Amino acid sequence: MTRRRLILLLLCLFIAISFLGGSAIWSVLGLADDLDIDGTAETVRAAPDHLGNGWDAYGGDGFGNRYSRAADITPDNVQDLEVAWSFQTGALEGRSEAALRRAAFETTPILVEDSLVFCTQFHEVIALDPATGAEKWRYDAAVPTDGKPANQFTCRGVSYWKDSKQAAATPCSTRILMGTVDSRLIALDAKTGRKCTGFGEEGEVHIKSSVPLRWPGEFQITSAPAIIGDTVVTGSAIGDNLRTRAPLGTVHAFDIRTGRLKWTFDPIPRDVDDPARASWAGNSADEAGHANVWSTIAVDEERGLVFLPTSSASPDYYGGDRVGDNLYANSVVALNGETGEVAWHFQTVHHDLWDYDLPAQPGLFEVWRDSKAHDVVAQVTKTGLVFVLDRDTGKPFLPIEERPVPQGGAEGETLSPTQPFPVNTPPVVPSRLDPADAFGITLWDKMACAGQIRALRKEGLFTPPSEQGTLAYPFTGGGANWGSTAYDPTRNLLVVNMSNIASFVRLTKQTGMENQADSITDGAEFAPMEDAPYTMQRGPLLSPLGLPCVPPPWGVIAGVDLSSGEIVWRKTIGTTQDLAPGGLALPLGTPNFGGPVITGSGLVFIGAAMDNYLRAFDVETGAELWKGRLPAGGQATPMTYEYGGKQYVVIAAGGHSSSGTKQGDHIIAYALPD
Repeated sequence: MTRRRLILLLLCLFIAISFLGGSAIWSVLGLADDLDIDGTAETVRAAPDHLGNGWDAYGGDGFGNRYSRAADITPDNVQDLEVAWSFQTGALEGRSEAALRRAAFETTPILVEDSLVFCTQFHEVIALDPATGAEKWRYDAAVPTDGKPANQFTCRGVSYWKDSKQAAATPCSTRILMGTVDSRLIALDAKTGRKCTGFGEEGEVHIKSSVPLRWPGEFQITSAPAIIGDTVVTGSAIGDNLRTRAPLGTVHAFDIRTGRLKWTFDPIPRDVDDPARASWAGNSADEAGHANVWSTIAVDEERGLVFLPTSSASPDYYGGDRVGDNLYANSVVALNGETGEVAWHFQTVHHDLWDYDLPAQPGLFEVWRDSKAHDVVAQVTKTGLVFVLDRDTGKPFLPIEERPVPQGGAEGETLSPTQPFPVNTPPVVPSRLDPADAFGITLWDKMACAGQIRALRKEGLFTPPSEQGTLAYPFTGGGANWGSTAYDPTRNLLVVNMSNIASFVRLTKQTGMENQADSITDGAEFAPMEDAPYTMQRGPLLSPLGLPCVPPPWGVIAGVDLSSGEIVWRKTIGTTQDLAPGGLALPLGTPNFGGPVITGSGLVFIGAAMDNYLRAFDVETGAELWKGRLPAGGQATPMTYEYGGKQYVVIAAGGHSSSGTKQGDHIIAYALPD
């Protein structure tokens, strides 16, 4: 098909949508309109006094609320927003093409010491004036960018700590902590950006992998460390699917003043006295690696607990050598922040074979129900499911049940007969796809998609990987991902954005040649899975025109009432403006990376989608109220603050190499005109 004919087809679809409306055109194309939920979130109380008073952590606070009381920007005046200032980091200058192909600007700034502080893709820490965007100081971690890079060059954020035992004027009495892609943990003076030389060796601690690395970035740190008391806690990001005997996913905790190691926690139970070891057949817990914590850790200072979102054991797509549920992988694990001892745990996927690790920060929220407050942990997942647990015990706050799931795995595999499912909250995105549901803007590509779907195993969520090829829906990128959620405590409303994309996974018996592979990345189409009997191939399910084979919308944002589990509203997020030929802005939604924030006036701000916009939605109804054009992809979570009597909304606009969005180095601040 020629580019001209494709543009004409997309133009016809655009016109049809414009005149008929979304629901009507989906009916014309034979698509189910099951993602259109309209409702209103009702106010139940005023926000608790301790919430929304600043933005001193990656998630707004240690709980991960991503909520601010700032309320000058309202649904009535949001249309007046304009760029208040813009800052370019210069981080892309002089970088190799190889490094840029693996770079993603995912940072969220924090507001501390009268400065906006953030990290770039390449781990430069920069402090800006919150009112003008003028640079105040800069520190470069000098991470190596030559040779074979890691999964991504990315840094989602930095963390802040204030020493209660030191005078404010003392150097390093306030500190910025950052992890790096070469697995260092660095401490900086929050006022000057100079290294805190008393921390570790000259201001940094090098966290070493448990086994020799195949390439420098197989083991790295990409998320902001957690701060609890005088302790800094960090997980690690590890390359998936290269080998079974992979690096351990150990979580490390250090004294924040000295860098002395305080405790470690391995999510795979090596200790024979650990009750979780019974969920691993024989001595398989001694052989597997990973179950690492690559996403953001949540902190409850009052309870003295840190909450880990753990990932899958290695390799992701074959578990015949690790029979059992495989605790503490794929779990929310609450640890004592001072000792690292397990307080409780809840597993969201038993014996994971789908790379359905926990990608998002556990949300520590206060839900108002039965005329009293309840402290919960809300965990969103790649599967599109939302689990809500009691924060003290890990028991379900909203009911969860074990349901039978598809069986008949690959030769040598032993599947879990059931998986946990929330009872009250349906999946935010679908998990079933039949050939008749295939999407196409022409009969030709619709039939091509139907043929691909027909050839795959597809019994719904948790259909096991196979040599035939298995439909993975949602795909390994989610559902939800690292952008996590935002929570409105006045309405009990959890807001989450998710992708609605499918992929295929195909196992192939090893031939002996695959182990020569010396690198693997999360986006690879081939993975050797050394020491397993199979190799793995995976990729998105796309039509010959390069469009997703699943019915749109391909990206959604939803509001979930955490007191009942009801999905109150669910809307499309994103258009094809920066994807389709000619810039046609079809309202089909897009896959999205980055999360939402909520303001005291009832607005949700989010970038994330693959068109270059920052958007504002009404938190009560999900209606889109405004969008501001960004100079590059907005695959980052925004933040908001009040400074000098003015409210600002800030987002990193630098794109994401894996999403194919435009790369850049901008920090953009929006505000109302004076």
